[in-house]
This record gives sequence, C-alpha cells and structure tokens, in this order.
Amino acid sequence: MQKQNFEIKNEKIQTAFLNAKKNHPEKFAQRLNLSWSNWGFGMESLADSAARLQQAGIQYIELHGNHYGTDLGYKPQETLNILGEHNLKVAGICGMFSVENDLSSNRAIHRQAALDYLKREVPFAAAVGASYILVVPGAVGRPAAYDNMEFDRSVETLQLVADLFTTHAVKAAIEPIRSAEVSFVHTIADAKRYIQAVNHPGVRHINGDVYHMQSEETHIGEAILEAGEMLTNLHVADSNRCALGEGALDLDTLIMALYLIGYNRNGCFVTPEPLGPGGDPYPAMYGKPNKELLDKLVQQTARYFREREEVLLNL
Repeated sequence: MQKQNFEIKNEKIQTAFLNAKKNHPEKFAQRLNLSWSNWGFGMESLADSAARLQQAGIQYIELHGNHYGTDLGYKPQETLNILGEHNLKVAGICGMFSVENDLSSNRAIHRQAALDYLKREVPFAAAVGASYILVVPGAVGRPAAYDNMEFDRSVETLQLVADLFTTHAVKAAIEPIRSAEVSFVHTIADAKRYIQAVNHPGVRHINGDVYHMQSEETHIGEAILEAGEMLTNLHVADSNRCALGEGALDLDTLIMALYLIGYNRNGCFVTPEPLGPGGDPYPAMYGKPNKELLDKLVQQTARYFREREEVLLNL
C-alpha cells in the first residue's frame, strides 16, 4: 500500500534519527528536560503544585507569569524557597497576554499595560533563574483582527522593552498560537518573520505548542526541524489537549525531531500544558483545582513521555 504523505515525512525523520544515533551516539546520552506549566492548575498554592511535580519526577517548572500588578504575583525569594524544598528549578515563565495587555492593541492603554507587565515579569524571571519568558504578539482569546496594522504595532511595542531581555539575560520566546485563539502569528514561519521584524538580540527564540501546531503546521516534526536552535520551549499535550497517551498525537516522531535538533541540552525544555479542549483556556487559571485529577494528569503524562523516549533511544 502506498504511504500517506504524513507517513513519508515520519519515515524521513525516523531514518535521520536512527542514522544520527548510530553515527553520533554521544549526542543522545542526555535526556530531554521535562518541565511543567503550572498555570493550568488553577487557584492552587505553589507548594502543592511543586509537591505534585516532585512526586512525578519532574525537575523543572514553567511558572505562571502572574505579575499583573505591582502588588500581585509570586515573590522571588519565597518562590525559590518553595521550589528548593521540592528539588525544582525554574525553566521559564509563561507570559500571559490578554486583551487587557495586548502588544498589538489599537488602544494605547492596553499596549502600555503589556509594556508594564513585561517590566515586572522579566526582572522576576531573572531573579528566579528562568531561562525564558513566553511572549505572545497578539492577545490570546481574540481571534478577530483589530486592523491590518496589528503586526507592526506589536513589533514596535515589543522593541520598546526588548533591552530588558538582554539586560536580565532572559530569552524572549515568541509563541505561535492557532487562529481560533489569536489573530496573527500562527506558525513557526510566522514567528520567525516576527522575530526578524523586531530585530533585537533579546528576541531570538520560539516557544512551540504542539496543540496549536496540529492546527496550523503541515507536519509537527518538520515544524520542529524548521524551528531548530531557535526553539527553547515546547508545550505538549495530546491531540485532544489532554494527558499524553490519551489522544492520537504522534509523540515518537516529535521526540525524534527534538533529538535531531539537539534539543537534549541545557536551556531547552519540553513542558506539558494539557489544558483540555476548548477556545480560550485562560479561565482555567482561576479555576478550583481537583487534586486527584491533576495528580493523575501529571503522573500519566510524565510516565508516558519517558516511556516513549526510552523506547526510541533503545531502538
């Protein structure tokens, strides 16, 4: 039977992976860094979240970027103390951009809010040892465009604070998001164009998300290869945006593609963010957590990811 197009692409990645593993086994000694994005846990204490991740053998956390005002959000030393008690390190910060703090907004007050948000969040990221902060060029939950100048306004606004990233040695990781949730920058190629337009050494990286990539990319594995060394964090969830292993995501090809770009190195993270299906996931951050369900979600995802990784590395 003739292979389908995606199978041909999968096979090409698998062949390259097996050849690389055979010819350069030393490049496969280190495992991928597994993190977890905690904002989907809702209104739960950081200590409870950290205990859950430690129990699942996860060593990194992507913190909710919750500094929405000068008196709000995690405090650096308190955060480090809690995470230290659970042998966790900060991978990065999940920057949260809504219509109220939209880099691309046609309302100056909302662009200023985005600037002020980053002026609070980036120094915090540096204080807790975060490698990156996720930046969304346009508001999540606003799929309708304001006008045809969104891209330009977003670029211009981010340029005003781009020095923050170099000053604090924190990477700005641009995240492409599916068109059902944002009005522009939907693909890895879009993110690259945006980064080129910003043209600043502090804005050089990409935060991928396989849930969005399923909608917008022709092939997730190829998109990872296209991102290459610019990829610094990858959000993962299964095809239904639930725990890994509960959907139809081709996790094996994804993992092989990550190894092919040398992603098993310091400063690069695979970060589960299984938020469940739906349009705007932001309400989840204020939800009441179900500890039993969240424990199962984390345990299953971490176990399944490591199982598939080991299967591939032992082929």
